[in-house]
Order: sequence, then C-alpha cells, then structure tokens
Amino acid sequence: MSTLLFIIAQQQQSMLGMFLPLVLIIVVFYFFMIRPQMKRQKETQKFRDALQRGDKVVTSGGIYGRIDEIKDQIIFLEVAPSVKLKVDKSVLLKDMSDAPVAK
Repeated sequence: MSTLLFIIAQQQQSMLGMFLPLVLIIVVFYFFMIRPQMKRQKETQKFRDALQRGDKVVTSGGIYGRIDEIKDQIIFLEVAPSVKLKVDKSVLLKDMSDAPVAK
C-alpha cells in the first residue's frame, strides 16, 4: 500500500513539474505583453474621449490637423485653411499641441 502511495505522489510531482513552466510562461506573457497593451488601450481611449475643438492631432495615416468639429465618432479635421477632412475618431493617435509649428 505504501508503494502505491509513493508512486501516486511521484506522478503528482511530475505533473506539477510539467505544468509549472506552462503556468510561468502564461504569467510572463500577461505581465510583459497583455497588461501593457491593455494600459495603452485605456490611455488611448481616455485621450479620444477628452478631445476638444481646436486640439492639434495626428491620424494613423500621418495626417496632421486641428479638430474643427466633433460628432459622436466622426471628427472634422482642418488640415489647411478651408480644407476639412471627415475622419473616424478611432484613427486619431496622439495630441500634437506641443509639436513645433513650422513658419
């Protein structure tokens, strides 16, 4: 009976040894890849929710402009005097209000 318990205990230890590296890999992926990505998504959403008329922004396509009008998920960007583009709010990447202005 004691040998049977010994064999069962060894099998449980070997199963733990097999799954421990897998669990460690999942934990490392979470802390180094998934969690930072979720944090970036929250910051981006917070940025998009705080947009106001007159903010300077850049789109994912590289277009720089100033927000002229906001309607739900649609933004009207003024990219040149009297030139406005209608873009989706999800394409705005970052605030460029601190970027230097060429003269």
